[in-house]
Amino acid sequence: MSSKPLNVEADLEKLQRETFDYFLYETNPANGLVIDKTEANWPASIAATGFALAAYPVAVERGFMPRSDAVERTLTTLRFFWNSPHGPEPDATGYQGFYYHFLDMQTGRRAWQCELSTVDSAFLLAGGLTTAVYFDAETTEELEIRTLADALYRRADWQWAQNRGATVTHGWKPESGFLKYRWEGYDEALLLYVLGLGSPTHPLPESSYSAWTSTYKWEKCYGYEFLYAGSLFTHQLSHVWIDFHGIQDIFMREKGIDYFENSRRATYVQQQYAIDNPFKFAGYAACCWGITASEGPGPDTLKLDGIERQFFDYVGRGVPYGPDDGTLAPWAVVASLPFAPEIVLFALDHCIHQAKLTQFNSYGFKASFNPTHPGTPGNPYGWWVSPWHFGLNQGPIVLMIENYRTGFVWRLMRDCPYIARGLRRAGFGGGWL
Repeated sequence: MSSKPLNVEADLEKLQRETFDYFLYETNPANGLVIDKTEANWPASIAATGFALAAYPVAVERGFMPRSDAVERTLTTLRFFWNSPHGPEPDATGYQGFYYHFLDMQTGRRAWQCELSTVDSAFLLAGGLTTAVYFDAETTEELEIRTLADALYRRADWQWAQNRGATVTHGWKPESGFLKYRWEGYDEALLLYVLGLGSPTHPLPESSYSAWTSTYKWEKCYGYEFLYAGSLFTHQLSHVWIDFHGIQDIFMREKGIDYFENSRRATYVQQQYAIDNPFKFAGYAACCWGITASEGPGPDTLKLDGIERQFFDYVGRGVPYGPDDGTLAPWAVVASLPFAPEIVLFALDHCIHQAKLTQFNSYGFKASFNPTHPGTPGNPYGWWVSPWHFGLNQGPIVLMIENYRTGFVWRLMRDCPYIARGLRRAGFGGGWL
């Protein structure tokens, strides 16, 4: 029996259900692609599609959708990626086992001349591997799910994505080749390296992981020593799939903690920064925080209460070094629920019941809000609230609520041999490994 108050369980169930509706209604049933953002004529995001794949098993377990519907949606998605145009052509869907960040919702081909994204492909492949573990029945359909998810994962050429360097590149474009940036410094690429190391076909060398961790920054903020990354999402997204509690790589063994504890500390740093509120933004408090990569009210400059404020659009906000323009993202608070429920539930109660940030919305929380910026005249909140929902935000809400409530996704992925192999090759040991 849960010891949590009934209203907390009810709030979480309602938020999880409303958030999952994004994947029910913002997906093209013909190809399984999930729209990146609820703005008109917007493309699909492969990361959002990966989160949808991982969310379907949760939806079945929670009674949000029948298993047969989840099987159909999953098969449609995996078949699309396996059969879609795959090659160096500029209008393909993917190349070398990786996929373009944004795809046309209808045709599934590359949108906006965007990059072939290694990390977004990792989210997509992780979603596929989740379905391969969950859909374990000996039916023709569920056997095909397992076969396709495995084949898609095996097709990714992680060595190619290194472009002869020690670490993995951010991506590639057919017009100009590999991007100049690499996955260096602690961030959401933790999942990418584990998947790359676990590959049975084109694995990363073990040296790539040590090359990555050699670029880490260990810092002390607000009394907490932790592995620094400014935006809160960087401490969360890999943890959607992998339970890092009690397992350690060489770096964390030397520090005497694990990545789960690191994310807990990063969550507390966020709260302490909001309490400190160095720029005196409206709304920041012990119950109101969540600074991450998000949409904002800018670009805009306003003079408010005698202070000239600069506001940004979509940017990787972070603490304690910024950028910070008073914009907060409730989804990023929810995604820290497993790490620090004692402060997250407090903040969620504020967001839902005091700030009423789930009102007037189809899919739970809107992406972000800014109590300092007045927003458009006559808006129902009295301050700026993003008009959009983003698939990349919705997935972690559904999945991290479930990990907090039951550990379901984490338990599923412990049974994925590729995840276990990747962790071991990265030097992880202890705990459930």
